[in-house]
Parts: sequence; structure tokens; C-alpha cells
Amino acid sequence: MPGKPIGGQDYFLDLLFYHLRLRCYVVIDLKIEEFRPEFAGKMNFYLSAGDDLLRHVDDTPSIGLILCKEKNRIVVEYALRDTGKPMGLAQYRLTESLPKRLQSEFGMCTPPASLNRKS
Repeated sequence: MPGKPIGGQDYFLDLLFYHLRLRCYVVIDLKIEEFRPEFAGKMNFYLSAGDDLLRHVDDTPSIGLILCKEKNRIVVEYALRDTGKPMGLAQYRLTESLPKRLQSEFGMCTPPASLNRKS
């Protein structure tokens, strides 16, 4: 947790956001490998600690998102089935560039040729 040791140890989240509309923290755990069931246990730990240490009385419970390189739907189902905390899992895909429809949505222009050159 940011600046707060737990049980005498420091734990570091990959990403921590606060969602203004939902009034809750969003914890994101990034993995460069296939999903393993123990990732759900780690996220449960982060959500419990975050709710205890960071959450305001008026906030809703924190949400966890695990982003993995690959996932097996059956393993994910069993790992997340009986968790009482709001968490989900998504598989990411790496790409060389942002898709054209998103470039225009974010107001991005094509970078100068000098930035596209590989040295």
C-alpha cells in the first residue's frame, strides 16, 4: 500500500486509481504471464488492505482488476467463483501502435517520421 507497511512489510501495487463516479479505489495488478489462481488471493489481500487503510466512510468497496498475458477460462472461473470482493480478470494484447479509431478518439496525430525511425 502506498506508504503504509502491513505487518511490518511493504507491499507495492502496480496501479492504484480512484474512480470519482463510483467513489472507490481501483487496484490493477499487471502480470506478464498466464493467470494463476494465487493471483486472485493476492488481489483479495490488496483489496482488503486498501479498504482498511485507504477507504473513506463514504466510499464504496475497492475494485480489483488483474491483467494477464493469457488466461484459461476454467481456471479463472474456479479461482474467482467464491471471492466476496469485486474483482475481475482480463487478457491483454500487445500492439505496435494505437488502432486508428482510438487515435482519432484521443485526438492523436501521426508522429513525425523522425520519431518512427529505428536506430
